Amino acid sequence: MTTHDRVRQQLHALETLLREHRHWRLDAPQAHLFTSTQPFYMDTMAPLEWLQWVLIPRMHTLLDNAQPLPEAFAIAPYYEMALAADHPQREAILAVLQDLDALFTRDKS
Repeated sequence: MTTHDRVRQQLHALETLLREHRHWRLDAPQAHLFTSTQPFYMDTMAPLEWLQWVLIPRMHTLLDNAQPLPEAFAIAPYYEMALAADHPQREAILAVLQDLDALFTRDKS
């Protein structure tokens, strides 16, 4: 299985998790919310919204067009801080994000 395949698999796992726990929104955020210059659009979107509306679609675009994937990639540390300690799916979301991050740090010593 290629790295692209493994990344796609993790993106699907993340989407499934968000859908199963009703964190997947059907209504897209307003266009101006996508103009943020802050990391993770932290000034315009909730952390889980950014996953759905920014990370997942952009990564799928790269994969679908056989584009190179980012070389430096670590989003789990942000979500360790951004998700409340008592968030019911915190550990499950972090596990998927850590697995995704690991795909970008392998064989890079």
